[in-house]
Amino acid sequence: MGKTAIIISANSDIAYQTCLKLVEGGWTVIGTYRKHDDNAKNLINLGVSMYQLDISNVNQISDFVSSLSARRWDFLLNATGMQGPVGNFTDIDFDEWSNSIHVNFIEQLRITHKLLPYRNKDSTILFFAGGGINNASLSYSAYTISKIASIKICELLDAEIEDAKFAIIGPGWVKTKIHDETINAGERLAGKNYQSTLDHLEQDNFTPMHDVIGSIEWVLKQPKEVVGGRNFSTVFDAWGDENLVHLLKNNTNMYKLRRNGNDDMLKLENAK
Repeated sequence: MGKTAIIISANSDIAYQTCLKLVEGGWTVIGTYRKHDDNAKNLINLGVSMYQLDISNVNQISDFVSSLSARRWDFLLNATGMQGPVGNFTDIDFDEWSNSIHVNFIEQLRITHKLLPYRNKDSTILFFAGGGINNASLSYSAYTISKIASIKICELLDAEIEDAKFAIIGPGWVKTKIHDETINAGERLAGKNYQSTLDHLEQDNFTPMHDVIGSIEWVLKQPKEVVGGRNFSTVFDAWGDENLVHLLKNNTNMYKLRRNGNDDMLKLENAK
């Protein structure tokens, strides 16, 4: 019997390409969209069951899950995302800031929570990470906090739920519509990232989509002990390399959020 995937925001750029790959591989795909567009239309024509869903609407989430009639699934991809509000914390509207965290984190967890009872054994739940993990990403505090929280919740849920694997992928700079938010915000609000975004667009300097899809496929195929609870970078990690698999199997802390400097402090204490 074939496998079933549920893709939230299936018509968004990365999710759309993921859907195409899954359909090509014989998966049954269920997707959601907020606004009907060409991507949603194409997926429907390919046999994807598409449902309109505004993930910020709690009632719509409940209705969507109910409409699936307890459908069993093997893969859940949360692909909803927004960069805004763009700007320093003191300059933006707090309600917009709060809504961004709900869209980028809270409501993705809500829909995951409601769907988990219907998962098949050894299912995969995947989220997307973003920038700002290793530095202070100015002007994108709601987006960054949401992504960091998503990284940690993957580790927590992967530890709590033994028959499923949770992972998160940072795709890097991918040519998607999400960058429109930075361009529309302008340089005053977006800061240095405004020019960086313009440079990437002008030079067409983006992570190749086939690499992003390749990293997703790789995570899907790996066992829980290798990818569970971890944050992977499409650009910087050697996914697909058996040497990485060996390292991950032997280091449970690798690619997880940890406080920097613990080892140095231990050396200092031992030197006293």
